[in-house]
Amino acid sequence: MSGSTFTIRLLGATATLLLASACGTTTNTTGATPGAGADQATAATAGGVLSVRTTSLGPVLVDAKGLTVYLLTADTPGHSSCSTQCLQYWPPVPAPAGASVPSVGGISAALAEAKDTSGAPVLTAGGWPLYTFVKDKAPGDVAGQGVKSFGGIWYAVSPSGAAVTAPPKSAPAATSGGGGIYGY
Repeated sequence: MSGSTFTIRLLGATATLLLASACGTTTNTTGATPGAGADQATAATAGGVLSVRTTSLGPVLVDAKGLTVYLLTADTPGHSSCSTQCLQYWPPVPAPAGASVPSVGGISAALAEAKDTSGAPVLTAGGWPLYTFVKDKAPGDVAGQGVKSFGGIWYAVSPSGAAVTAPPKSAPAATSGGGGIYGY
């Protein structure tokens, strides 16, 4: 086989693999991506919404996309204080459809539903309303850790529902005064 024929076949195989991966991902019944190690997804999802993933902060709750889930210290258990402007940067984790939130293996926090300030249902862990951060773009990102804004501090959430207050192991602690990162 000539070099150009081999290159064309290799490119064709690569394109086929990329197309197949773009069409969807396969998950098993535990919610972990096939082939993912124990340091990746370690629990099933709550109604397809919540699981546990190990990040530079250790094990934290993540949403269905694998993005880190945060709590705001200005909230109180069962009550979200995140207003319309806040929700633009910190989207709430929606509660799964149905009468109750199922328990999830690997998550010891009680999972329930509350309402955000717009009245939409938001998932809670240990009573704390849960959010993601728009600057987290990929699973394992923890850009929201320690951010001070909207009247409190944002922390990733442990499987027990507690705030993870340690800075990421691979990066310095986030330092931000007021809401300066948002430009207001």
